[in-house]
Amino acid sequence: MVKRIKLRTLFIGGCITLFFLVLIVRVFLIQVLQGDFWQAEAATQRAHTSTIKAVRGAISDRNGSILASDVPAYTVVVSPQVIHEQGLREEVVARLNELLGKPVNELQKLVDAKDDKGEYLENREVRNEGWKIDQELADKVLAFRDELKKKHSIQETGIGLVREQKRYYPKDTLAAHILGYTDRDGKAISGLEALFDNQLKGTNGELNYQSDGKGYKLPDAKETYKPVVNGDNLKLTIDSTIQYYIEEAMKKAFDQYKPKSLTVIAADPNTMEILGMANLPTFNPNEYWDEDQAGFYNHAIKSTYEPGSTFKIVTLAGTVQEKLFNPDAKFKSGSIKIKNVRNPLHDINRAGWGEISFLEGVKRSSNVAFVKLGYEMLGKEKLVQYITDFGFGQKTGIDMPGESKGIVSPKYDAEYATLAYGHGKVLVTPLQQLVAVSAIANGGKLMKPQVVKEITNPNTGEKTVTQPEVVRQVISEESAKETGEYLEQVVADRVIGTGRNAYIEGYRVAGKTGTAIKVDGKEYVESKVLVSFIGYAPVNDPKIAVIVIIDEPNEEVGGGKAAAPVFKEVVSQSLQYMGVPKLAAKKSDTTKEAAETAAPVLRTTPDLAGKTMKEAREQLLDEGFDFEGVGEGASVISQYPKAGTVLSSGQRIYLISQQGAGKAVPDLRGESLRDALEILSLLKVDIGVEGEGYVSEQTESTENGKTLVALKLKPLNEYGEEIPVALPEETGLENDGGT
Repeated sequence: MVKRIKLRTLFIGGCITLFFLVLIVRVFLIQVLQGDFWQAEAATQRAHTSTIKAVRGAISDRNGSILASDVPAYTVVVSPQVIHEQGLREEVVARLNELLGKPVNELQKLVDAKDDKGEYLENREVRNEGWKIDQELADKVLAFRDELKKKHSIQETGIGLVREQKRYYPKDTLAAHILGYTDRDGKAISGLEALFDNQLKGTNGELNYQSDGKGYKLPDAKETYKPVVNGDNLKLTIDSTIQYYIEEAMKKAFDQYKPKSLTVIAADPNTMEILGMANLPTFNPNEYWDEDQAGFYNHAIKSTYEPGSTFKIVTLAGTVQEKLFNPDAKFKSGSIKIKNVRNPLHDINRAGWGEISFLEGVKRSSNVAFVKLGYEMLGKEKLVQYITDFGFGQKTGIDMPGESKGIVSPKYDAEYATLAYGHGKVLVTPLQQLVAVSAIANGGKLMKPQVVKEITNPNTGEKTVTQPEVVRQVISEESAKETGEYLEQVVADRVIGTGRNAYIEGYRVAGKTGTAIKVDGKEYVESKVLVSFIGYAPVNDPKIAVIVIIDEPNEEVGGGKAAAPVFKEVVSQSLQYMGVPKLAAKKSDTTKEAAETAAPVLRTTPDLAGKTMKEAREQLLDEGFDFEGVGEGASVISQYPKAGTVLSSGQRIYLISQQGAGKAVPDLRGESLRDALEILSLLKVDIGVEGEGYVSEQTESTENGKTLVALKLKPLNEYGEEIPVALPEETGLENDGGT
């Protein structure tokens, strides 16, 4: 018995000793051999990291008006556990459905959510309808929570808000294609938001500290702090007011013509700072998830088109630079035959306008004139060289993502010929065209366009300013000025100028219309056209250049009828907003008020008698008058209206250089009866008149050696203007659309 007790005692003692030996070994193993590992594990469990969210940089226009910024946002959170404990399920579902618009069945799934053990979850976010809502809606949710507390005399309702931040665009759709947007997770998706994402997003800060088991910070524990670096702020070249003018004018045209798309870009031609850029359809970056995908495409820099007649500006500039353009030289309009090409190329008026001057060809947007200028006079190599020098077939380098470079790839004679008037093997972006015409406006300098004016680091105050960048001198300043004066005639000639609907009272406007028939598959389809207008103003001191592109309008219209009025509205409003004085205002008075209150332009006819025709033409071109030379003489014999006469809006000056036998009778369509009779009397011809109003038709005949001019009059033309012309251009299609 005693022996068994002893054995039992020894056994128990041995077990206890063995237990302590194992415990000591284990402690030695943990404390000594694995001490570093377990100390690190303990530190990890005690360590906590608090993230300090960086504020994404703001984007503003050139005047500091905010276009994009971070604002407080709130996410709705529900607690299924509390909601069921309090018996609030039906009330919560019904009211959140009303406030947030989230479907009832989805809300029921949220408030009934359970874990793997079958117990109700503590918290669930209400996505997406309750995710990052604004302050106004958050206040309504809080009011509902307070209502539940009061009604049921409870403190916990199972409804809460988590404060966050989100990207907000205060002007909604304004400049949407420039800004782009970020999604609800803060990821930059498109536009400047994406391109400058690294600068805008900044770097989050961190606070690392140690805590006890209950989460309380240990008083003597080591902590580290990484400061937050907020994102850089961008100031754009965009002017919100001009951007607004653009978008409002576009909406009217879009509603009227219901095109596939509509694009407008405005820039300062002297710096190529983009003042406004817009496309329709568009999107609201605050509600991007509800928008049609077609509205996200930035046609201004991505889409490429056969430009049509607006491209003739390049051909004209090249021939002026090479001193090949003689405005008074004559050519036979209507059609032209190209070597090794079966079918001739045509003007829109296939019968032509007879033998006309090259200046008239520019005004009428004659394809034949530009084939002769570009293909025959410049030649294939120089034509392509000027096109390349003006920036086509290459990216402009604008600080926006996704720019296309276009195509310039003629191979055959016919393709070089049509290239001269913007058809065939040439595809360009709207921005490329605006950069090219701005080179005409600014004295021949091709410039790199820009939309970011300044980048400011809010943490250091350091500011980086983008300077204007000249790519190359394309043509001389003198050639650019002369080209601009010819383009001004396209607008100033209120009778035959295809751009006359862009005429702005009090400002000298240069421009060019365009109508390009589009290719569908491998064939040109006459029912699908792209119409456009491009120009700048004032010619004497350019402040703004604008391009308007209307893709597939639902009516048979051209750039002169559909796009020019959009240009006119944008430019006229912008010039007055910019404080650019009208011609009648005093040069010293450049205030905005002076420009807005300037009297109507009352220009008087200069005295041209005795000057050579060349001197008279140069003076009138330089001063922006619409004019026509009559006769083949070298000097001005007489003029109409006479010197010192106050001209009405758009009135033409006639320079008479020949009288008697062999005299030429000018085209008088659109003139009043009084003006027509005055001019014909100066030419000493017999006159016959039928009807009342303005000259709509004229015919010439010879009786007994005397010239008889018969005039047919009509009151008004189809546009309600006092210009009753019945020309092919009134269809608006000044191009034939290709080969």
